[in-house]
Amino acid sequence: MAGISTFSVYSSPSLCISYSTTSSSSLSLSFSNRSAFPVRISPRTNRFPGVYCSLSANDIKAGTNIEVDGAPWRVLEFLHVKPGKGAAFVRTKIRKYVNGSTVERTFRAGISVEEANVFKETKQFTYREGSQFVFMDLSTYEETRLNESDMGEKTRWLKEGMECSLLYWKDKVIDFELPNTVKLKVVDVDPGLRGDTVQGGSKPATVEIGAVVTVPLFVNVGEEILVDTRTGMYMNRA
Repeated sequence: MAGISTFSVYSSPSLCISYSTTSSSSLSLSFSNRSAFPVRISPRTNRFPGVYCSLSANDIKAGTNIEVDGAPWRVLEFLHVKPGKGAAFVRTKIRKYVNGSTVERTFRAGISVEEANVFKETKQFTYREGSQFVFMDLSTYEETRLNESDMGEKTRWLKEGMECSLLYWKDKVIDFELPNTVKLKVVDVDPGLRGDTVQGGSKPATVEIGAVVTVPLFVNVGEEILVDTRTGMYMNRA
């Protein structure tokens, strides 16, 4: 649902609009002369008709979402360079949301770069149907289906009932984020090491969703463990 908000727009090399919402069906833009007019906005795309959000290359930093060659990218690393001769520039490492590829890209300082308007929504992973993963909006019960081929290796940590963040760009899902930690039950360990309480060392363990995690020797079948979904590494017993 869209909301009512007030914005101030100033002359600047960059124009990035943020807002907060309330329960109403329209919003207002306020300029320096205090004149205002209603504008309809898509709650998911968070975009204004005919208004584009751009920023100066000087404003690029880690975590910034930008559009490059018509696709959304996330800035992973950046470095502002001022050579002794020639123009200053910004060297970046960016990751493409759609397929996860990472490249290095250089931007001339001061040029305008369009910011990718990536919108995040919380959904619950409910079940898998064939090669599709089904997510549900708990407030509207609307289902979103994602193909396994588009989701990458992160699916190995998906557990039914888990709340995830789906990332949208121009009304399309481009990625999803898992919680940093997931609690999983150990269903199998190496038979030769089961019950071993020797301190130090490790062994492979299969958890309830089928993934294999390297755990300490003292972890046994039936115990619950915490796993870091970003690295796939054992953290501790739950």
